[in-house]
Amino acid sequence: MHQQADLLPQIHRIEAAVLRRRGGPLRIETLELEGPQDGEVLVRLAGTGICHTDIDFCDYWSPADGALVLGHEGAGVVEQVGAAVQGVRPGDHVVLSYHSCGDCPQCLAGRPNRCDRFYEANFGFARLDGSNGLRRSGVRGHFFGQSSFATHALATGRNVVKVDTGLPLALLGPLGCGLQTGAGTVLNSLAAGPGQSIAIFGTGAVGLAAVMAAALAGAGPIIGVDLNPRRLELALELGATQVINSSREEAAARLRAITGKGVDFAVDTSGSPQMLQLAVDALKPRGTVALIAGGSGPGELSEGRKTIGIIQGDAVPQRFIPLLIELYRAGRFPFDRLVRFYDFREINQAMADARQGRTIKPVLRFSGD
Repeated sequence: MHQQADLLPQIHRIEAAVLRRRGGPLRIETLELEGPQDGEVLVRLAGTGICHTDIDFCDYWSPADGALVLGHEGAGVVEQVGAAVQGVRPGDHVVLSYHSCGDCPQCLAGRPNRCDRFYEANFGFARLDGSNGLRRSGVRGHFFGQSSFATHALATGRNVVKVDTGLPLALLGPLGCGLQTGAGTVLNSLAAGPGQSIAIFGTGAVGLAAVMAAALAGAGPIIGVDLNPRRLELALELGATQVINSSREEAAARLRAITGKGVDFAVDTSGSPQMLQLAVDALKPRGTVALIAGGSGPGELSEGRKTIGIIQGDAVPQRFIPLLIELYRAGRFPFDRLVRFYDFREINQAMADARQGRTIKPVLRFSGD
């Protein structure tokens, strides 16, 4: 009997914000979470960012989705590791990022953001073998391989990034998705360089990360386009050389006045068809539009212009997140200026503030951290 009991999965009682209806609210519930399998890591969350992808899942939820735990910008302390996990151990501080299978040709070639099972791994609300660590509670988890709107999350050896224990851990979660995506788009996907011009459409967290990255790359001019005056002011402080309030100015004309022949690069974080068209029109010949918000463009355009779809800024988290942290420590990537902290139980207020543009990057902090 003792040997059989040892084979049963360990169960942890956790608190999680559960989505059970379209638009929310999310409700804090006590759930039962299985202990880590061989390739998994149990993490006690210190903080987690709220991304617009989380908000979109709330807004488009349907009864067929069932009860869900969202959250995919977590940071916390490792409590347990599975037998096959290498590189982290209990007590380590980690940032959680996107998940990938590790076995497909793209993963083996060092491109996990292009994983053949990327959608399944990150949006399937299950492990890649189809099982679910929250099954005992009738709730689906494993969102982006984490579901970090909870006191504890199951991640994997592939989507945890070990960080220095001297860093403010709760602050670091947004590096795992939104900030990585914005900065990686400029530095990796576009490989912007000194003197190359760039227009960034939408100056929320992702767009402002792109602004900071463009400044790091020496690009210029760096033009931020948005409707929110406060965000545009911050864009100027973080490296934009010009900004355009598209609710008050004719953006296309202003872009032409600034650039003459157009920009080398445009980054669209808005997902708006109107903004996408404006971004395309802003390009000079052979220019590129990077589509971050899931939009789709025509690909090849006239005069060598093109659009490219971006997934996670073409970043390998274990390399790119430490780079962003070093830039932050050097004062060159001050992403903390985008963040407002909320207690975990204020999650619905944090989401409302993000929807209304009152907060650029909400980060939930867990009691005791």
